[in-house]
Amino acid sequence: MLAPERRTRLDVAVAAIIVIVVAAATAVIWFRSDARGTTSITADAPAAEVNTALSVPESLHEIWRSPSPATTAPVVAGGAVATGEGGTVTGRDRLTGAELWRYQRDLDLCGVIGAWNTVVSVYRDHRGCSQVTQLAGATGVREAQRTSDADDSVALSYDGTYVVSRGSSRMELWRSDLVRTLEYGRVDAPVNPGKQPHPGCGLSSAAASGTRVSVLQHCPGEPVERITVLDAAPKDSQEPEEFGSAVLTDLQSPGARIIASSGDRTAVYLPAGPTAGPRIGVYDGTGNPVAQYPVTTDADADAVAARNGSVFTWWTGTDLVALSSTELAPRWTYPGALGPGSLMAGSLIVPVTGAIAVLDPSTGTQQRLIPVIRDSDVAPISTAVLGDVVLEQRGDDVVALR
Repeated sequence: MLAPERRTRLDVAVAAIIVIVVAAATAVIWFRSDARGTTSITADAPAAEVNTALSVPESLHEIWRSPSPATTAPVVAGGAVATGEGGTVTGRDRLTGAELWRYQRDLDLCGVIGAWNTVVSVYRDHRGCSQVTQLAGATGVREAQRTSDADDSVALSYDGTYVVSRGSSRMELWRSDLVRTLEYGRVDAPVNPGKQPHPGCGLSSAAASGTRVSVLQHCPGEPVERITVLDAAPKDSQEPEEFGSAVLTDLQSPGARIIASSGDRTAVYLPAGPTAGPRIGVYDGTGNPVAQYPVTTDADADAVAARNGSVFTWWTGTDLVALSSTELAPRWTYPGALGPGSLMAGSLIVPVTGAIAVLDPSTGTQQRLIPVIRDSDVAPISTAVLGDVVLEQRGDDVVALR
């Protein structure tokens, strides 16, 4: 029979050292981990279901407000209103503004947007606006997450299919599970060099539409911006596939911006030049011009568009221009708007000085005005509707009206 093994003092000391090292390593990992800097408080019960408004109210009064500098328009998802400030995204009751859920990190928010009935929050770390978390709108439960290289500031948009995250040198598209479908522009340490077309170009604006995404970029050695139309979901996300790309030869002054994209059409704002006034240029799926339409005034730097039913409404800074959703041709113009407006009970509600205008979305005809008391009528004021509650983003605040 073999003699039983006996532990020596050295064995005990080595085991103790191993335990201490493992504990120390675990503590260091925890101290440096994202989890340590994250607080997630989900809702006790999902946000109440919201019925679609059957009519536009006769009067509107403020019922609550909350700071939300991380959003550019009110975010609604799953029956809740989401606000973003610092590193915190909060889901709020639409009627009271009370907190339903909260997601907080020790990182700053780059932006918050509503998509797929969820809240997509983008955080900044040492790689830029690279950490993305998707939260269920009704409960705040964490769903998908992703991390990748990004610029230090990004513009977020959602076309109903993809979220576009565009920085000055790099753009990504994400599908509903936050899987990246397209990487375009600057690539950090590319695995396969030479796969990106037009390297070294700056990205000035972009818009997606189902299977395509259009981007304006200013490339070295080219006098004006170039429009490029890409497959939104190529076979390999790291190898963009172009439908077409062309320099805007009809552009006479810098400052072109994409207004909207629909099907194989892209509407681009063309600033006034030496021989032409401000215009809307429409381009086909290969980047070639199709039509041009004059507009009455130069567009403001904060000009913004929104899809509202059968039209895109483009707020120029002074006027609201409605574009058809197929050809992107202007249909009507409404002066004096403060933002692109939203649909409510079949009408288009548009913020104006001291009121909300109720318009026919087909013709732009004003049906009536609803007085609204605001601290300031400084534009832009973006809106959203959740049931019978109208939400306005006024500067850094979201204000609920009912």
